[in-house]
Amino acid sequence: MGRVPTADEVARFWELVESAWMACGPQTAGIRRALVDRDPAADDGDGDLYALEAWMDHFLTHLRRLCADMTSAELTDLDRVVERQLYALDREEIHEHTDGSDDGFLYCRGFIVAAGREFYGAVDADPTMAVVDAECEAMCYFFARLHHERFGVYPDTGSGICRESCHNRDGW
Repeated sequence: MGRVPTADEVARFWELVESAWMACGPQTAGIRRALVDRDPAADDGDGDLYALEAWMDHFLTHLRRLCADMTSAELTDLDRVVERQLYALDREEIHEHTDGSDDGFLYCRGFIVAAGREFYGAVDADPTMAVVDAECEAMCYFFARLHHERFGVYPDTGSGICRESCHNRDGW
């Protein structure tokens, strides 16, 4: 078995995500809360489900700022957390509610992770909470790309898993 993120690494990741969203302002808190509190059986295709996508670039800008002084090891740890979160969502039952090709499903899982711990937990527990085709491609490799920009190489997470779609054998 490969390297698994520690509880502290996972907590740090979610704290960074929340800090980046807080920097986006109070409007995003309401949008994110609506995603978690809604009844997915009552969804009628309302465009409000996709309102958070419009904020992803702002969120990622703030997240990048929060990571400005991180070391190679810190960025690698965070990439390992994202990789594990994406892997855990790599399940057929979640794909049924997000749709998408292999890449599209990865980007949908990126959206779920980027939306924050509460939404992630809601979808993990009840895949019907996922939003069809809501995507955040940049989140899938955010820390790996940041590591490459800063240190000239992509990090080796040592996890032994793959974040790409359909690689979680237990999920398919």
